Amino acid sequence: MKHAIFFLLAGTLVLMGCKEENGEQTGGVSTDLIQNPNTGEGEADMESLPVMTFDKDMHDFGEIFQGEKVTYDFKFTNTGKSDLIITSARASCGCTVPEYPREPIAPGTSSYIKVQYNSEGRSNTFNKTVTLTANTIPNENRIRIKGNVIVPQNK
Repeated sequence: MKHAIFFLLAGTLVLMGCKEENGEQTGGVSTDLIQNPNTGEGEADMESLPVMTFDKDMHDFGEIFQGEKVTYDFKFTNTGKSDLIITSARASCGCTVPEYPREPIAPGTSSYIKVQYNSEGRSNTFNKTVTLTANTIPNENRIRIKGNVIVPQNK
């Protein structure tokens, strides 16, 4: 019985020793390796990768009234030499909702990222970021929206 307790404690200490100072486990596979098109045999041919090129990466809505939902379509083109695949779009706030194409974007082809901002319950200036993850290097691209929410006098 004493041996079982000893081995249980020793095993727990070994597992706890596998954590980094910030509490994250080591030894796992970094998502950067999975999302980045570099291979285990060396770097991919950088000239053959897709490239996400935006007409503009920031849109200013100016002044909007509280309660309005405003939308902007960010146009981008795959200026690379292989299909562009967007795997996710994350907004910095729940008031901002991005929509992105789910199908591959062929080289030379353009598409849009639709970003909607809901000003319900908001006031003053806003500056929101949408982070797009794709098979590009770097694997994250960012677009931004900003503006100023005006609260009507009668509220």
